[in-house]
Amino acid sequence: MTASAPLSIYLVATPGLEAPLADEARAKGFAEARIVDGGVAFAGTWHDVWRANLELRGATRVLARIAEFRAMHLAQLDKRSRKLAWGDFLRPGATLRVEASCKRSRIYHAGAAAQRVATALREEFGAVITEDAALRIMVRIEDDLVTVSIDTTGESLHKRGFKEAVSKAPMRETMAAMFLAQCGFTGAEPVLDPMCGSGTFVIEAAEIAAGLKPGRERTFAFELLPSFDPHLWASLRRSETITRPEIRFYGSDRDAGAIRMAHDNATRAGVSDFVTFETQTIENLEPSPGPPGLVIVNPPYGSRIGDKAPLITLHRTFGTVLKTRFRGWRVGIVTADKSLAQATGLKFEPMLPPVLHGGIRVALYRTAPL
Repeated sequence: MTASAPLSIYLVATPGLEAPLADEARAKGFAEARIVDGGVAFAGTWHDVWRANLELRGATRVLARIAEFRAMHLAQLDKRSRKLAWGDFLRPGATLRVEASCKRSRIYHAGAAAQRVATALREEFGAVITEDAALRIMVRIEDDLVTVSIDTTGESLHKRGFKEAVSKAPMRETMAAMFLAQCGFTGAEPVLDPMCGSGTFVIEAAEIAAGLKPGRERTFAFELLPSFDPHLWASLRRSETITRPEIRFYGSDRDAGAIRMAHDNATRAGVSDFVTFETQTIENLEPSPGPPGLVIVNPPYGSRIGDKAPLITLHRTFGTVLKTRFRGWRVGIVTADKSLAQATGLKFEPMLPPVLHGGIRVALYRTAPL
């Protein structure tokens, strides 16, 4: 199958961030992108699969949907799996793993379903099935409808390929990018994260401003497929236009170790020339020189750290500092605890859908310019 062959493409979204991901996909030229259950879907080609993996900041992974059929029982799943044109999508003798999920279906045992498809692949196509294979076939059975997909991504897309050091309870890059978008950030204003940890918000903002593609430093599972063209892929990776931003991006944290991590991560990401990290407390926080921009922060909250009283005090202090020193700046606060956000005393915009982060529901609290 060539890079231009038609394909059904599905972007897996962080639950609650489907809407900004759809907006991002359309802005990147995937005009038909629409929100569907659990993500975003559009028709495209293998070339679009590569570009989605390379360029989209908010997707968790990119799936190529290669088959859809009904199956009421395991024998039917086995029979129809054996008839699929696996050779149109996979190399002969490919090393694979198969995973399945079942929801509201007469086939209810996901392990048995995965085993039937894996057996069909091995016996009909000569595939090598191993649990640690880099290439994954995903079988979703919902309301007795079987959807077979190839995970074209491999490791989750939040793993950009440069962050070696992370702080406690880190924000995923994919989530950070979508929260920045929901705060209206486009790359044209300074960003400050005063509890920056390993620097995720600051580095994402700097990359967006510089026009850097998030997948530029990593490999992908689609490189193992017969549709992959290394020469086309190389030209696609080279096509980015990098511009040095005229503004700077700032992160601070009271933990000197976190600041060292953030600086090292920024260096590996290639944005160290226009980011600044420094060890500093909230009480001493001052706005950066130049025009106002966005303060965005993922502060500690009770479910992560424990005792809540000091956190109330921290948020109250944070709110006071923002209201007295940051006139004209917008604020975004990601937290699982509404009372902590309210402790800042800030007036928030209408709420967006909650987002699932590490098993915890968090929300983005946004303000208009202070």
